[in-house]
Parts: sequence; structure tokens; C-alpha cells
Amino acid sequence: MAGIKLRARDHFPPQVHLTVGGVDVVISLESVAVTQGKTPAKVVQEALAWVAANQAGLSKEWMKWHR
Repeated sequence: MAGIKLRARDHFPPQVHLTVGGVDVVISLESVAVTQGKTPAKVVQEALAWVAANQAGLSKEWMKWHR
């Protein structure tokens, strides 16, 4: 099962982590692009679409956690 998470003790730049079957894929909240890791294209496409649709809220929450 895939999941997208903000991490409280993360580092800049703002990002979320997509975890799929023990693999960690880092997605930039600024560019909405994969910056690290690989997983099947369909999973990445769905995750990127979700992040894009929720980008403003995710970015706001990330900044709140990382002041």
C-alpha cells in the first residue's frame, strides 16, 4: 500500500515522502517532481497528481512544522 507523508524532522527543500513497498520516493513540494527514488510509473503519476492538487496545503503545513 502506498502512502504520502510529511515528516516532522525533515530538511529543506520542502518535500513529501511517498512510501511504496519499503521504497521511499521524495517529491518536491516546489516543483511537484520526484527528486529521489524510483517506483512504478503509474504509482508516481497518481502521487504527483495528488500532490499537485494539494500542493498549497501541503506546503503550508510543511512550513508550519519547519520554522
